[in-house]
Amino acid sequence: MAERETWATRLGFLLAAIGSAVGLGNIWRFPFITSENGGAAFLVVYLLAVLVIGLPAILAEFVIGRRANTSAIGAFRKLGRPGWWFVGAVGVIAAFWTLSYYSVIGGWVLRYIGGSVTGNALAAPEGYFGAISVGLSSIGTHAVFMLITIGIVALGIEDGIELATKVMVPAVVVMLVGLAVFAATLPGASEGYAFFLDPDFDVIVSNFGSVLPAAFGQALFSLSLGFSVMITYASYLGEDDSLPVDGFSIAVSNTAIGVLAGLVVLPLLFAQGIEAGGGGPGAVFVAIPTALAELPGGELVGQAVGIVFFGVILIAALSSAISLLEAAVAFLVDNYGFSRLPTAAGLGAVVFALGIPSAYDTAWLNWFDGIGVTLLLPLAVLLVVLFVGWVLGRDAIDELRTGSTSGSLASIWLWWLRTVVLAVVVIVVALNLWDLFATPDTGYYFIPSPLR
Repeated sequence: MAERETWATRLGFLLAAIGSAVGLGNIWRFPFITSENGGAAFLVVYLLAVLVIGLPAILAEFVIGRRANTSAIGAFRKLGRPGWWFVGAVGVIAAFWTLSYYSVIGGWVLRYIGGSVTGNALAAPEGYFGAISVGLSSIGTHAVFMLITIGIVALGIEDGIELATKVMVPAVVVMLVGLAVFAATLPGASEGYAFFLDPDFDVIVSNFGSVLPAAFGQALFSLSLGFSVMITYASYLGEDDSLPVDGFSIAVSNTAIGVLAGLVVLPLLFAQGIEAGGGGPGAVFVAIPTALAELPGGELVGQAVGIVFFGVILIAALSSAISLLEAAVAFLVDNYGFSRLPTAAGLGAVVFALGIPSAYDTAWLNWFDGIGVTLLLPLAVLLVVLFVGWVLGRDAIDELRTGSTSGSLASIWLWWLRTVVLAVVVIVVALNLWDLFATPDTGYYFIPSPLR
C-alpha cells in the first residue's frame, strides 16, 4: 500500500491514464476506422460517443477505483459486493485479450522503425509487410515488444509506469504536431482534410446501424474503458483529487490526440492519391510507407519521416501496453503479496502465448480485435454501468462529490448513467451480438475465419 499512497499525485495519475488511452487505438486504429466508416460522418458520431457515453463511463470506473482503493477484481469485494467480483475479472480478461494482439502490432512497429532506417519498408511496402507480419518473424518481434512491456511494469509505478509516461505522452504530442504541420504542406492534403472534417450527414443516417457500434467501440478502445485499467489507476487517487476534472481532462486529451492522428494520416494518404479505408490491420503499415516513398525531397526525407512516424506509434503502443498488463499485475501484488517482477514476467508470458496465433496469421489478429472491441469491451462497460448506477447508487454520488464541487451534477450524472448510458450500451451490445453471430459474410463472426 505504500506505493499506492506515495503515487497518488494528480500529475502521475493523469499521465498514466492519458498514456493508457493514447495508444494504438488512436494512432493506428482511429484514422482507418474513421476512413472505413465515412470519414467526417464517423468523426461526428465518435465525438458524441465520447461525450455522451465515454466520459460518464470513465467517471463510473473512477468511482469504483478510488472508493475501493485497490485493484479492479478486489475493488468489488472491498465495496461490500463480493458477488460482483466477476465484473473486474471480465475487464482483466479483456485487457489480457487485447494486449495479446496489441503486442503483435507493437512488434510490427519495431520492425518498421528498422525498415525506415534501411529504406526497405518504403521500397516495397506490401512485400515488406507480408514478410514481417506473419510467421516466425512476427512471433519474434511480438516477444521483444512483450519483454519491453514486462520490464517497464516490473519496475513498478513510480520507477516504471509514471517515469515512462512522463516521457511518452509529451513525446507523442510533440511528434504528432510536427507530422501534422508537415502533412499540411503537401499538395493534395486539402482533400484529406475535407474527407476528415466535412461531414455528410446522409452517410450517418443511411449507415447508422454500422457507424454507431464502430464509433462506440472505438470510443471505449481509445479511452481504455472496459479493461479495468481506469479502475486500477483511480485506486491510486486521494480524496482531494476531483474525479470530474480528471475524467474530463483524460477524455479531452485522448480525443484531441486521436483527431491529431487523423490530421496526420488522412492528409498524408490523400496527398499521394491513396484511397482511404480498407486494408485491415496492416493498412497503416502499407499505406503510410507507400505515401512516404513519394514525398518530395527524395528517399532520405521519406525515411526520416518514417522513423519519426513509427517512433510515435511505438511510444503510444508502449504507453497503453504497460497499463493493460498493470491491471492484472496490480491485482496479484495488492491482494496476494506477490513480488512484482516474477508476477509481471509470468503474466507477460501468458499474454505472449495467447498472442502467438495473431502473430502467425493476420486473420487471427482480425478475429481477436473483433471479439475484443465488439464483445468484451461493451460487455465489461455494461456491467460497470449496472454496478455503479444500480448497486452503488447514492454511494457513487458521494464518491464523485468528494474532492470536487460537482454538487447537483453528481445526481444528474448518476441518472444519465442509469438511463441514457445504459440504454445505448444495451443497444450497442445487441447490435454487436447480431454482427458476431448472424452476419458471417460481413461481420466479425464468432468462429475465427481460419477455422471455418
